[in-house]
Amino acid sequence: MKRLFPAFLLIWIVQFSVAQTEPTYAERLGYPKGAKVIILHVDDMGMSYDSNLGGIEAMTQGVANSCSVMMPCPWVPGFVHYMQQHPGLDAGLHLTLTSEWKDYRWGPLSGKPAVPGLTDAEGALWRNNENVVKHASADEVETEIRAQVERAKTMGFEPTHLDSHMGTLFASPAFMERYIKVGIEYSIPLMFPGGHNTLIAAELKNTSADMQMARAIGKKLWDAGLPVLDDLFNNSYDWKPTPDVYASDKKLQSYKTQKYIETLKSLKPGITMIIMHCTNTTGVFEHISDSGPTRRGDYLAMMDPRLKQFIEKEGIILTTWREMMERRKKL
Repeated sequence: MKRLFPAFLLIWIVQFSVAQTEPTYAERLGYPKGAKVIILHVDDMGMSYDSNLGGIEAMTQGVANSCSVMMPCPWVPGFVHYMQQHPGLDAGLHLTLTSEWKDYRWGPLSGKPAVPGLTDAEGALWRNNENVVKHASADEVETEIRAQVERAKTMGFEPTHLDSHMGTLFASPAFMERYIKVGIEYSIPLMFPGGHNTLIAAELKNTSADMQMARAIGKKLWDAGLPVLDDLFNNSYDWKPTPDVYASDKKLQSYKTQKYIETLKSLKPGITMIIMHCTNTTGVFEHISDSGPTRRGDYLAMMDPRLKQFIEKEGIILTTWREMMERRKKL
């Protein structure tokens, strides 16, 4: 299901003309002036075996270099155990407040009695953001995201960053406030685009020049000692090829690789996080979701030598949340 920022944030994350004299957050972290720096980020680790397999291969054999984990999901132990045997992966938490699939579902880690407003009639998390906003309080949201952070820590997993599954934590100002509060308190970097926001503004089709709130949040995170993104790309779920492309891995890989190359060509200087969902689909995944072909396309693109060659040729710098936090601590 597509990850979306809600309507109220359209006013916050918009196209903004940054003065040439003002450095990007990439420059502030010590990257060269004018550098295009990217995080190729895989969402939904721990969601299924196929998700784990695709994400791991995309990061260890392909060009993807970061990921985040859905802590309430059943395949989290499998991924965390892999990380423990292969230290160094850049892995954060995909803070999860929804359970969107029809037959494959999960509930809150804090338990229904603690967060009744986060659960539906099946005892699982709500399927969409609208119902979370309608039924859950900010206190319940904070309780649950803290439980997800604490479960990770209990497992010996220190997350490199926090982000939001389906953008739920961006679905109301109160939820956003708790997201920022928890990240600052734990000193864990947060996915939040606080810079020029060129790509995310285009995705949201908003041309307002009022970036005061987004920039204020970016400054708040920076002043708290955390790194900040200059931009965010979250649109790959909308890439819909003709049906014949899905007929073969070769066609699907070619299509998705070209789309990522086009995206990279559109980058402005600064740190851009590019979100994807790499899944090495087996026959089981179709019983979870009908998004398998899209996710497989992301996986195949990250494994494509052509994409790696383009990144190297263009001089685009790959970074991770771990590296950004290390740079931020030195300042």
